[in-house]
Amino acid sequence: MYRSIDDFIASWDYEASATRKLFELLRDDVLPQAVNDQGRTIARLAWHIAQTIPEMMALTGLQVTGLGAHDPVPDHSASIAEAYKAAAASLVEELRRHWTDATLTQMDDMYGERWSRGQTLAALIAHQTHHRGQLTVLMRQAGLIVPGIYGPAREEWGAMGIEPPAV
Repeated sequence: MYRSIDDFIASWDYEASATRKLFELLRDDVLPQAVNDQGRTIARLAWHIAQTIPEMMALTGLQVTGLGAHDPVPDHSASIAEAYKAAAASLVEELRRHWTDATLTQMDDMYGERWSRGQTLAALIAHQTHHRGQLTVLMRQAGLIVPGIYGPAREEWGAMGIEPPAV
């Protein structure tokens, strides 16, 4: 749970940057990749990450600009990346404009529960991190190289002159 807007924004800046890195590596030809017939595709998963920012924050009263919760999944990876970038930036603007550190203790109805706004911000990052992990698996299955986020990816070890860990 966050207790200061600045602490959240510091975390968000890193997490949003990591997500943008992944989205910038997507190509239109890999968007249909899914783990199975019942799983989300790369396109749907990336779009869900982007859509959640305005959708979740609207429940707190913030009006994050960008895509709507029911907007269709685009056919182009650049459209997904741009929508995410706009929503992520708008979130920071909305927080700075409308919330204070004291606001973070305010309670909102969130998905049938009562969450403090600080808890909502933590859930937003956790949600994004969870789905970003799923996305990296699908990206690898599609033959894409993924960047390290919390440490080097397999391909980055060699570039650092270090033997990759055994698998």
